[in-house]
Amino acid sequence: MTERKTLLAAFDALLQPERFKDYGPNGLQVEGCNEVTKIVSGVTASLALIEAAVEYRADAIFVHHGLFWRGHDGRVTGWLRQRLGLLMQHNINLFAYHLPLDAHPELGNNAQLGARLGFVAQEHFGEQQLGWVGVAPSQVMASPQSLASHIEGVLGRSVTLVAAKPGVMQRVAWCTGGAQGYFEDAIAAGADIFVTGEISEPQAHYARECGVSFIACGHHASERYGAPAVAAHIAEQLGLQHVAIDIDNPA
Repeated sequence: MTERKTLLAAFDALLQPERFKDYGPNGLQVEGCNEVTKIVSGVTASLALIEAAVEYRADAIFVHHGLFWRGHDGRVTGWLRQRLGLLMQHNINLFAYHLPLDAHPELGNNAQLGARLGFVAQEHFGEQQLGWVGVAPSQVMASPQSLASHIEGVLGRSVTLVAAKPGVMQRVAWCTGGAQGYFEDAIAAGADIFVTGEISEPQAHYARECGVSFIACGHHASERYGAPAVAAHIAEQLGLQHVAIDIDNPA
């Protein structure tokens, strides 16, 4: 086992949250027991994940999407009361890292998704340099449809494809989660296709007008890999038990 403050220091040293301007607090969001033996990791601090952690008898939960965000009015009611109540009832620590978890060069969401899809990063783009752009195996870059099919096979779910033009592509850009706002930066970075979790109405028009294809593969599906990778790394480093739990989400 290890002390809570030691675990927090290890997460902070790895993810360097001080480097990022974020939408909510990174680090320890809910204080639980002082001594930690078991960690559960997942994408979001949902009630279902907390319940699974209770069943596993975890001392800590590590997630990408925590409980508190910029603009939250601070009232502990409804779904927030349920989640906080269960965490506090069972004395479970909640650690959450948002943009720092996206950005880590080896264990983060972008790195882990890229590795699974066979993408090789060459440079970064966009706000806080969170977007990645590079190359992929030629067989999956033969057309927008071939890349979409490849992603569907890897992630095990359908994707939304706006194919701007047919034919071979050279450069792929990606940024996990709700990064559709990075599309124009991806276009400026020279991408032939952009992969992210979500699509909003404007991106379909940008794709067709700029000749750069767009794939939305699911916010949750694109961010399933970073939290387990980081938690497993730190658990091994500190001699803790870890289990990754994926609470399915169609979004």
